[in-house]
Amino acid sequence: MGQQTVIKDARALGIPKMMLLGLQHMFAMFGATILVPILVNSYFEGEGLSIQVTLFCAGIGTLLFHLLTKGKVPAFLGSSFAFLGGFATVANLSTGKYANMTMGEKLPYACGGIVVAGLLYLLLALVIKLVGVKKVMRFLPPVVTGPIIICIGLSLAPSAIANAKTNWLLAIIAFGVVVFFNVWGRGMLKIIPILLGVVISYVCAIIFNAAGMTNADGSSILQFGAIAEASIISFQPFQICKFDITAILVMAPIAIATMMEHIGDISAISATCGEDFVEDPGLNRTLLGDGLATALAGFIGGPANTTYGENTGVLELSKVHDPRIIRIAACYAIVLSFFPKVAELIGTMPASIIGGISFILYGMISAIGVRNVVENHVDFTNTRNLIVAAIILVTGLGFKDGLTFTIGGTTITLTALALASIFGIILNAILPNKDYDFSEKEAAELKTEDFNR
Repeated sequence: MGQQTVIKDARALGIPKMMLLGLQHMFAMFGATILVPILVNSYFEGEGLSIQVTLFCAGIGTLLFHLLTKGKVPAFLGSSFAFLGGFATVANLSTGKYANMTMGEKLPYACGGIVVAGLLYLLLALVIKLVGVKKVMRFLPPVVTGPIIICIGLSLAPSAIANAKTNWLLAIIAFGVVVFFNVWGRGMLKIIPILLGVVISYVCAIIFNAAGMTNADGSSILQFGAIAEASIISFQPFQICKFDITAILVMAPIAIATMMEHIGDISAISATCGEDFVEDPGLNRTLLGDGLATALAGFIGGPANTTYGENTGVLELSKVHDPRIIRIAACYAIVLSFFPKVAELIGTMPASIIGGISFILYGMISAIGVRNVVENHVDFTNTRNLIVAAIILVTGLGFKDGLTFTIGGTTITLTALALASIFGIILNAILPNKDYDFSEKEAAELKTEDFNR
């Protein structure tokens, strides 16, 4: 079997096939994106984020990101899980002005904190613009970015297992269908294995459910109650955010973690597509896009946005790297936000199917990190490189709940990935015997040799 050809311009496939590919990306992001408002609603006793607003923010945020990055980066922006702790903290505020507030009245203040967090991205983008991306990237050589990308995938692995074990039979079917069509598929079938995995395993779920089978915990495989209750069509219940220093100090510092994650994600997408998006369109533009998308989402009552690893996995699996496909997926998300009944129907997708497919998607991300290390010839006979990589991997996988500390009465949690990024960058900067230098000449050679193969 020959190596699958990478498709940079999907227009050659025709509009119907592009629409199918966009649908594949939409399914990849959907489960995680709507899970955020579901979890936040549990913190705010049912008065939290709207799924409709969340889908709208994901779609609009992705299109805004693509506009600001010149349409070059095939990234989808879905709901960020990093701010969940912040939402929970704001929901539990019970002093001062928050003492007599309902949960629904507290939510806009949490969203105001997200706006400020998004605007902090603009400060880092400005710094990078002023000092130059090459000076910044001296602190992010492959010995740092490679292990960070590996951590992104492996840190998601427990989520894949947790979902899959709800019904191993369905998870195995979904996994098997994706593998079969990716390895033995021909033509269009080879580049939509995720979509085929979703559709075929969902059909199996319908059959199993009709036959009286249940999940491992005895619950029904499919539950359609929410569909009957949802409206066929309605506008999104937008809420304009409000600002208060207490909520801002809870939410805004989380941007420190998400900015580090952003750099890792852009490195992962660059490694996947074989293009240096850190340099072109530039890390300053990707940060600007992510930050403004997050600020816009918070302003209208949505969750923070972040680049999605699930969609990076789809890029690697399908070998279609055209950003137009991501924009089609973004348009699907916007359209779905007007149709609650359709969104709820997709939301009936069993967690086990998502888990089976995630086995591959999350593993692909880690494999991309390994490839990034190999292709850039990182020398692990050099002890300092081993130390840097080891610290990143142990920190990224070991701090499952992150690191929480208090400054001036404000509780701040740095995620495991943020800690891994910070420790890796610092160690790489201070340890002697560097064998990787981002000089102007070598940066140009790196771009030619490793990113444009």
